[in-house]
Amino acid sequence: MNDIGASFVAAEAVPTPHDVASRARLSVIMVVYMTGEALDQSLACVLADSQVDEFIVVDNGSDPCEAAILDDFARRHPRMRLVRGQGNVGFARGANLGADAATGDVLIFLNPDAFLQPGCAQVLARAVLDGCPLRLVGGRVLNADRTEQRGARRGEITPMAALLSLSGLTRRSKALRRYEVHWENEAAPAALCPVPTISGAFFAIRRAAYLSLGGFDEGYFLHVEDIDLCWRVREAGGEVMFHPTAEVVHLGHTSRASPLKVELSKGLGLARYFRKRADGLGEALTAWLLWPLVVGAAVARPLLWRLTGRAA
Repeated sequence: MNDIGASFVAAEAVPTPHDVASRARLSVIMVVYMTGEALDQSLACVLADSQVDEFIVVDNGSDPCEAAILDDFARRHPRMRLVRGQGNVGFARGANLGADAATGDVLIFLNPDAFLQPGCAQVLARAVLDGCPLRLVGGRVLNADRTEQRGARRGEITPMAALLSLSGLTRRSKALRRYEVHWENEAAPAALCPVPTISGAFFAIRRAAYLSLGGFDEGYFLHVEDIDLCWRVREAGGEVMFHPTAEVVHLGHTSRASPLKVELSKGLGLARYFRKRADGLGEALTAWLLWPLVVGAAVARPLLWRLTGRAA
């Protein structure tokens, strides 16, 4: 194991007899593709949590080095199961393969560059089980310095809000601030609360509910499938919630995949989402007219990162 994020390795949780007797089975699902140096640390954090009954890792086509890491962990940890052979089918399809393979009552989806913190899997699962049958709960996603990361709690994502947020104009103009979809700079809630949108980097849902929705829409290759899922949960009469004390440390930007391709996929995903949820001719026309701007704003981000030397 390398030393990246070593301080975030979870200490093994010790469940009480009541917890063991009464809790549902938890399955953590992780989709892996060119993750980078955070991978072994992320795997270790999940396996350090004794409350996780099953760990499904979907290998979307790792290089020999990462494949060897996965094989080594799977040999040493019976709770970990590998799903591979499908190639790089995208995140949504990979996550659905993981859900199909899982046997737990609650599914917890976790990015491979995120470090599960002690006890948070059980906290997130309990929040799911204590609500209505169709409840999706996202956790608090932190940067390495433990500040809250963008995306874990978001407002309603519309074409205009996405365009202004991606371009950064909402952070430069007070008049446009009401269009900002990211809420990480607002005070964190004291308890579980409803939000329109959470992050796919770390969330939980009942397996039965996830399968009843058809899982992630596989028309999205990478990004926006989480936004789409939150929308479909709400449209079906369910709840989307944010839990402020269920935490993961998410490094981000560790992937060796091209940032330009990643952001292009995000832009195309947003454009598809707005067309999909358009209600009436006016919204459909707006979605079609704005999609080149949304895609352009997304693609411009990695170019700005290269020029400024930092991610926005």
